[in-house]
Amino acid sequence: MSSLMVKRADKFDIEINTIASDKSISHRCAIFSLLSDKPSTVKNFLRAEDTLNTLEIVKKLGATVVDEGDTIHITPPKELKEPADILDCGNSGTAMRLFMGFLASQEGFFVLHGDQYLASRPMRRVADPLRKIGAHIDGRVKGNLSPIAIRGAKLNGYEYDSPIASAQVKSAMILAALHAQEMSILSEPRLSRDHTERMLLGMGAEIIVEKGKIKILPLTSPLRALNITVPSDPSSGFFFAVAAAIIPESRVVIQDVSLNPTRIEAYKVLQKMGANIAFIEKEEVYEPIGDIVIQYGTLEAVDVKENIAWLIDELPALSIAMAVAKGVSRVQNASELRVKESDRISTVVENLNLCGIDAKEHEDGYEVVGGAFLQDTAVNSYGDHRIAMSFAIAGLLNGIKIEDTECINTSFPNFISLLQEISEVQSGN
Repeated sequence: MSSLMVKRADKFDIEINTIASDKSISHRCAIFSLLSDKPSTVKNFLRAEDTLNTLEIVKKLGATVVDEGDTIHITPPKELKEPADILDCGNSGTAMRLFMGFLASQEGFFVLHGDQYLASRPMRRVADPLRKIGAHIDGRVKGNLSPIAIRGAKLNGYEYDSPIASAQVKSAMILAALHAQEMSILSEPRLSRDHTERMLLGMGAEIIVEKGKIKILPLTSPLRALNITVPSDPSSGFFFAVAAAIIPESRVVIQDVSLNPTRIEAYKVLQKMGANIAFIEKEEVYEPIGDIVIQYGTLEAVDVKENIAWLIDELPALSIAMAVAKGVSRVQNASELRVKESDRISTVVENLNLCGIDAKEHEDGYEVVGGAFLQDTAVNSYGDHRIAMSFAIAGLLNGIKIEDTECINTSFPNFISLLQEISEVQSGN
């Protein structure tokens, strides 16, 4: 099992143009290319284990992938191929849930599986609504855990009011609706991240978003091919935003990142806490893209209970800023954290306690008493890449050792090399 030791850092001033490409958009580029009958061109595709696994699944379904280094060309098959073996989603819940929605209407038999961590994550939140519209899906524990077996079937149109704001659930249901027999209408309690709607609209899908509802018309012809440059991932960049916010006299510029409003909420919270942050938009095609400038500021405690679906992935890193901030910070309405790569409520609280921070766990979140000295200690990531990277940032204050860090490569392969621009980092076993 690998480990990471991070030393205390001094002030820094850096510009980063090599933040990992956006994982959510990269997954979708690979999957959505199968909705066209022409080759898609994708620049800056994320070269991480999870997204490469998704690309491999697309190949197993019959697509031809030509990799030119900076650019990937994906030519969809005339007819989807029934694979001879399991489709490996690695550690990605996004891949598994989106493929469930896509494959539910495709002719053939498909089995989705992943690593030991993904195999424990709940899938009924997607499987159950899909079954209600005619999908044939099964798996362990009554279809809740992988391996997930899918026999493609004709799907009915639906009116589905999702009980949770989840971009993965929403995307799976939209993909299913594209091949349903009638128009579908989907709603969710709060708007979740909207990459799927934006990208599919750009490809020519008939999707109408109004008054909190999404109307999806079935496809009558293949969609236009993608021609896209994947922006940098604001979720990945946020680790370094927190680093700049907590280390006095520090500054970082994160370049060419998605400025989608549903993706920068964590930066808005950090700004509210007292960090100096500026957003500089450069362009907008599928997504608004630009730079984010973050400078150190004296941080104050904050309550986070709204727009949780927009910052769910960044909450572990935000907890590090909360540990530094003056006062008691609280996270509420975030029970979704319990079904991520780890139970992130428990792992955040446990590891903050090990760092000498008073943090308490609640059913739907946690509270953090900030302002104390973060101790040099050892913590466990529990195979969760966001926990590993968040506490690596915490280590910049006074040092830390993180156990089980192989998971970092699943989402942010150059995280460690970027961290080494700020402080001394050592890998070990």
